[in-house]
Amino acid sequence: MQQSRDTLRKAFGLDGALPALRATAVATVVNDATCRAEALDMRYGGERFRAFWCLPSHIAGPTPSVLIIHAHGDRYDIGAAEVIEGRPALFAPTGRALAARGIASLCLDMPCFGSRAGQSESAMSKALLWEGRSLAGQMLAENLAAVDWLAAHPLVQADRIGVFGLSMGATLGYWLAALEPRVKATAHECCLADFRTLIALGQHDLHGIYLTVPGLLAQASNGQIAGLIAPRAQFIGLGDQDPLTPPAAADVALNEVRAAYDANGGRLVIHREAASGHVETAAMHHAMLDFMAEALG
Repeated sequence: MQQSRDTLRKAFGLDGALPALRATAVATVVNDATCRAEALDMRYGGERFRAFWCLPSHIAGPTPSVLIIHAHGDRYDIGAAEVIEGRPALFAPTGRALAARGIASLCLDMPCFGSRAGQSESAMSKALLWEGRSLAGQMLAENLAAVDWLAAHPLVQADRIGVFGLSMGATLGYWLAALEPRVKATAHECCLADFRTLIALGQHDLHGIYLTVPGLLAQASNGQIAGLIAPRAQFIGLGDQDPLTPPAAADVALNEVRAAYDANGGRLVIHREAASGHVETAAMHHAMLDFMAEALG
């Protein structure tokens, strides 16, 4: 298992030491009956960008926490703000919903999004690929540093950290959880598919260039990567009408994940809807919240 993680870390360009993530609170942006959210000024490796830190309003001590990795959706203006303002593909803002369940959450603006929307995804991806790196690897590095930040925070129970993401955030979420054993529970929606099957179907180009990681398929498939999360708890939400995860590609990945849980044990929840597409439905949203509340205790 460790050898597989080490191999994947190298494929993602994460085999060296990572800079620490440092945060300064800027403003309180939500303060209601269930959620208090702060905008943070984050510093990482010489860069500064925005993040949102959501807490239950009546927090009395260390609490479970979820690292939320925001979606793409060609909405470079939204970024981390989805946790408090939502986005079209989400049923409700996840940070607020988790806070109502007594769970804190953190979400960073990924490169090219939100406060970092000045450079295009294409330009940044090409520059990194020429250096032998990838934009996905950069995003994973920052989120791994975010796990460090959460684990050290006095209001976080370090042994109860989860990860959630939809679409772009989903793929980055299960990739990150596969690499980081401290993640106790992972929930991802609308982005588990076998890349080789997507290529055969001609549907791989629906995904963004940020996902292009040279040599990744020679190391592992998405199903095998998500399978590395076992025996830790995992929730997978899918809609059969989603063109980014057509059933033929989703089934290959799901079978590999099931095989990993059959071999290693652990809790695997698959929430699949025949009539939904690339969207978090009400049923999926509530099933995910129930899963995360139970998995993080």
